[in-house]
Amino acid sequence: MDTAAAEKARALRALHVPGNPLVVPNVWDAASARTVEAAGFPVVATASAAVAPVLGYDDGESTPVEEMLAAIARITRAVDVPVTADLERGYGMEPAELVERLAATGAAGCNLEDSDPRTGKMIDAEEQAAFLAAVRAAASDAGTGLVINARVDTYIHGEGTPAEKLAEAILRGRRYLRAGADCVYPIIVSEAGAIRSLAEEIGGPINVAFHPGTPSLGELAGLGVARVSFGPGLHRAAQSYTAQMVAAIKAGQSPYGPDLPAGR
Repeated sequence: MDTAAAEKARALRALHVPGNPLVVPNVWDAASARTVEAAGFPVVATASAAVAPVLGYDDGESTPVEEMLAAIARITRAVDVPVTADLERGYGMEPAELVERLAATGAAGCNLEDSDPRTGKMIDAEEQAAFLAAVRAAASDAGTGLVINARVDTYIHGEGTPAEKLAEAILRGRRYLRAGADCVYPIIVSEAGAIRSLAEEIGGPINVAFHPGTPSLGELAGLGVARVSFGPGLHRAAQSYTAQMVAAIKAGQSPYGPDLPAGR
């Protein structure tokens, strides 16, 4: 057992406090990870939809698992704080292999989602719970203390009315916590009432993705959220700004605004 890695996992788990959320601006490489750490954030989190395009692939487990794990390892080597990695649905790895190979990267936690990344089809809740339980058991056997953030995809791939999606997300979240997840991540939910219901009724920490239209960080804290992620949003914004700078160069103009460094 790697004592230092287990300690990072304990520290990561302890930061999931309803009402005082862990805020994680998601990163895509070692440089962005160092930026987040330097700003004073206690945890670095990857986003598969940001890492994949940096590596030259589409999101949705198109990245070869070796390349994704190597990218995660570079990020963990670049910072001293705990790192939690977006592993989509595990890239086809069996639970024991997933735990072993993730531990080798130095990561303290991971996201695991309950829809098929390639098709968007929801995985049966009991099947997903069994998968999460097997990952938890493998982590316990290995002594890694892995922090599992169980993503619930009913708001992007589920069917039914908003009320039905909420009910399904609550049922799945409860089941995943019983299976050994540490936090539940009902991705894309943004309505304040639904967020409050999830926080109150799932029975454990919940993670909300911050994007335009989401309540403010202060409001999310008041709703009982325990973790706030930014997914690929920062990377996409950086890419968009880069595209504007490149377009300015193409037009024969300076890409640097009056308040930006000259790039030296």
